[in-house]
Amino acid sequence: MHTFSLKSVFLVLLTVFTTTFYSLGQEKNLLILDVVIFDGINETTFPGHVWIQGNKIRQVSKTAIALPSDLEVEKIDGQGMFLMPGLIDAHYHTMFATLPQLALLTSDVGFVNLAAGQNAEAMLQRGFTTVRDLGGPVFGLKKAIDAGIITGPRIFPSGAFLSQTGGHGDFRLPYEVPSDDSKGLSYSERINAAAIADGPDEVLKKAREQLMLGASQLKLMAGGGVTSVYDPLDVSQYTEAELKAAVDAAENWGTYVTVHAYTPRAIQTAIRSGVKCIDHGQLIDEQTVKLMAEKEIWWSLQPFVEEEGAVNTTLSPESRAKQLEMYQGTDHAFALAKKYGIKTAWGTDVLFNADKASRQGEELLKMKRWYSNFEILRMATSSNAELLSLSGKRSPYPGKLGVIQENALADLLLINGNPLENLELITNPKENVLVVIKDGKTFKNILPDPEH
Repeated sequence: MHTFSLKSVFLVLLTVFTTTFYSLGQEKNLLILDVVIFDGINETTFPGHVWIQGNKIRQVSKTAIALPSDLEVEKIDGQGMFLMPGLIDAHYHTMFATLPQLALLTSDVGFVNLAAGQNAEAMLQRGFTTVRDLGGPVFGLKKAIDAGIITGPRIFPSGAFLSQTGGHGDFRLPYEVPSDDSKGLSYSERINAAAIADGPDEVLKKAREQLMLGASQLKLMAGGGVTSVYDPLDVSQYTEAELKAAVDAAENWGTYVTVHAYTPRAIQTAIRSGVKCIDHGQLIDEQTVKLMAEKEIWWSLQPFVEEEGAVNTTLSPESRAKQLEMYQGTDHAFALAKKYGIKTAWGTDVLFNADKASRQGEELLKMKRWYSNFEILRMATSSNAELLSLSGKRSPYPGKLGVIQENALADLLLINGNPLENLELITNPKENVLVVIKDGKTFKNILPDPEH
C-alpha cells in the first residue's frame, strides 16, 4: 500500500493544473510562407511571409521569419501565390439574401435562419470574411457564427431597420391598416426584421431597442425603395427630428446611423440630422454631393446597373419600373463620388435571389465600370473596414480589419493568380480562392501539394 504526503499530492495537482492551464492558454501559431502580399492599402505588392498568432497578425516580413524552436507552428506553403485581406461587403442582408420575399414574410423564422446559415457558410468559402448587415433578424445567426456553431463571416449587425408607416420597411398588408395596438405587432416586427416607428419618441425607443440587442450601427429608411409596396421612389421618409432621435441614440452609444436614401431631399435631411453614411443615393444631384464632401459623409454605393441578358422575375411591374429609374442614376452617382473625392464603400445589397447571392464576386467585378482593379480591391478591404470602424466600441470585433499589417485581425485569402491584374479571378472562388482564414482560423485550404 502506497502512502502520499499532502505535499506530494499538492505538487502533482499543481503540475497537472499548470500544464493544462499552459496548454489551454497557448495561442495557435500559423506561418504563411512564400506569398505575394497585397496589404489592402498600397497598390505595390511584395514577396514575403506572415506569422499569425491567435487571431492577429504578429509579423509581416519580406525575409524569413525566425520563430522559437520549441514553438508549435502550423505552416502553409503559399507557393508564390497572392495573399490579400478578406473581402468585406458593406451592404448585405444576411437573412434576406437567398429566399423569396414571400417566404421571408410567411415562413417560420427557424427555417429562415437555416437558409441564411447555409448562405453564410458559402459566403465565407467565397472569401467574404466580413459583412455590414443593414437590416434583418440577424442577431441569432451572428451569435451562432461567433460561437463556432456554424461557419460564416463576421457580421456587423443593424438588427431591424427602422421605417415610418408606409415606408421602405413597412411590410404589413393593407388589411392591417389602420393599425390596432390590441392586435399586437406584425410578423416582420415580431421577428425583428423591421421596426415601424413614427415620431421622435417612438424612433428613439425603437433605436434603443436595437442597440440593446447588440446593433453595431443603426439603419433607417429615409426614402422610397424599389422592392417596397407602398412608397414611390421619390418620396422622403422621416422628418429631420425623427432622424435626429435615432442619431442621438446611436451617438450616446458611441456609434452611428446610416440611411437608405436615393434622392437629394432625403439625403440632405439625413445629413442635417447627423447621419454619417448614405446607402444608395443613385438619384443624387451635384449640390448634395458637395454637401456630403463638406460634411465628410460616407457613401455606400452599389453597382446597380441593368445586366445584359438578365430576366428579372422577382419584381412586380411597379417595382421593376422603380428599379429601372434608379439604375439610370448609377453612372452619374459614381462620377460625382469620384469628382468630389467622397469616401466610398462597396456593397451588394442582394435581396431574395439565391443565384445572385452565390455570385457575390461578380457584383464586385461590375465596379470595373468606374474603377481600376486596385481601387476596387482597396475599397472591398481597407476602405470598407474604415467605414466599419465608425462603430467604435460597438464593434463586435475589436481590432483592425481589411489590412495585412502587424496587430491587425487575421482575415486573409490566398488567391490562385493576381486579382490586381485579373479581377475576374474573384468570380470563380471555387477554383481561385484557395485558402480562407478568418480570425486566425483556416476555414478553407485547397492548395495543391507542392510536391506533385
